[in-house]
Amino acid sequence: MTWLDYPTYLLLTSVFWLLALVLLLTPKKSVFHTLKAVFLFVGWAAIITFTISLWISLERPPFRTLAETRLWYGVFISSIGIVLYYRWNQPLMLAYTLFMALLFLFLNYLNPDTFDKTLMPALQSPWFIPHVVVYIVGYAFLGFSSLIGVYGLYLYYKEKNIERIMLMADNIVYIGFAFLTFGLLFGALWAKEAWGHYWTWDPKETWAFLTWLAYLLYIHFRLKKKQSPKTALWIVSLAFVVLLICWFGINYLPSAQSSVHVYSS
Repeated sequence: MTWLDYPTYLLLTSVFWLLALVLLLTPKKSVFHTLKAVFLFVGWAAIITFTISLWISLERPPFRTLAETRLWYGVFISSIGIVLYYRWNQPLMLAYTLFMALLFLFLNYLNPDTFDKTLMPALQSPWFIPHVVVYIVGYAFLGFSSLIGVYGLYLYYKEKNIERIMLMADNIVYIGFAFLTFGLLFGALWAKEAWGHYWTWDPKETWAFLTWLAYLLYIHFRLKKKQSPKTALWIVSLAFVVLLICWFGINYLPSAQSSVHVYSS
């Protein structure tokens, strides 16, 4: 399996997920409800099959380049959306997660990166996989929480009841923040092994810390001022912007061009 096979699996995933999204409009007790579950699983299985086969083909974990992390983000956020859809019956959230997954998967098709079997010495560490995995899972949950924040603001300005939305936002942020915290800890242990220091205020590390603080601010605000949901919703909605700068944006910052965290250059 190589990246030359990617368009085929992308097409399979896209077709089945788009069919599943169309069937979201059908009644739950109809035969289409079962068919929708089949389409969701087949689309998910296609992209999972490609990811695992790519791992075997590359003879290394596919976590090195931005494109490889986009691939995993698509896998994780779609998985989260499917689980939460069947847990909380939120079709809008399922539609969002599948849309975001397809967006990131299509970005890989439109903007291919450099893929090879090699790993630089800094990436040949037992902390490499846990660090990247927990971060991507955290990003998936926190990206989902930002959509909940935007949706909650819409309901707030429409003067609708947002108690359930706030509870959902809290729970999703708690989970995502836990993964983010473990990501920071694993990253520090990795940095100590690779470069001899736990923390050096490298641009990537600085923005990772700012991202952690942004979601910590939301948690503290919710604990102290439960009666101010509007401000909390704005915080969680905008915190994802900080996360995106940490993930993608630093690659375009002049100060990050010499960063030890830029592996794809």
